[in-house]
Amino acid sequence: MTITAAADGSALGNPGPAGWAWYIDEDNWRAGGWPHGTNNMGELKAVLDLLEATAVDADQHLHVLCDSQYVINSVTTWMPGWKRKGWRKKDGKPVLNVELLQAIDRAMAGRSVEFEWVKGHAGHAMNEAADRRANAAATAFSKKQDPQVGPGYRGGDAPSAASGPSSGGTTPEPEPTAESDLFSLFTEPDPGDVPGPPEHCGAPEGVFPGAELGTELEQVIAHEGALLSDRLREDPPSAAALLHPQHTAISVDGREQDREEVLAELAPLPGLDAAEFRAEELSPGVVLLRYETRDRQGLVRRSSLWQRDGQRWLLRHHQATPAERR
Repeated sequence: MTITAAADGSALGNPGPAGWAWYIDEDNWRAGGWPHGTNNMGELKAVLDLLEATAVDADQHLHVLCDSQYVINSVTTWMPGWKRKGWRKKDGKPVLNVELLQAIDRAMAGRSVEFEWVKGHAGHAMNEAADRRANAAATAFSKKQDPQVGPGYRGGDAPSAASGPSSGGTTPEPEPTAESDLFSLFTEPDPGDVPGPPEHCGAPEGVFPGAELGTELEQVIAHEGALLSDRLREDPPSAAALLHPQHTAISVDGREQDREEVLAELAPLPGLDAAEFRAEELSPGVVLLRYETRDRQGLVRRSSLWQRDGQRWLLRHHQATPAERR
């Protein structure tokens, strides 16, 4: 038997009022949140609560549908290395959200658990149901109200993969109880716990995470600026949330790199200044961003191709071309 559930998180302002939810069907779901948290915290808490709630049926296979690559990569790819290093990253710094990750690690012990990535905001019935409940919980906390927590898990009465609703079905779901704010619509998933402008980056003021972002072009510039920041470049799991699954790059030294190679080499860029940002919408959902950076090595002209994926922007390709190198 298999238990199939969707898990999702939401944060208004990121960080800000935050919610989480998991959903199996109308009789088996739960939600919660905090007055202040991040989207990644909500995503992880949803998975943790799902694991704990279904522990009464620990002999059944658990199939988790998740639109957060940060969560899936953290649990299935990066966690073993973090554990070997005492829950520290390769640079020796503590892993973000370590308490939630450690609790997930304990809750998974002895369980058969499978994670499947699903595209968010793309009409996936179970994912949409979890997303609405997580967003409603975050909205409730923003209004200083108690969220609807749901009925929880009914044990053996929960549907299996064979008898329950299809993970890609179109079962109608109730409308959300409140609208999310502008920022939350454009920043899912979030770039970790990095709300402010990047250190050592001279991009235009007012267009970085945490600002009021009025246009989609500003959203793209904000994400690019976040990827230039020291703090995000010291945290590859969070940076990964902004990279397209088929991300490619051409480095300053002319090497072609795939997504994993880019993340493996991610590191701070000391003394970097960025300027002359020019964003152009090539077609609906595709933006070309061009700008220049300068550091002690000289001037580099950069171009990035951003692609819209549902309600989020992901970096599809980046190229760095030296204009002058000392």
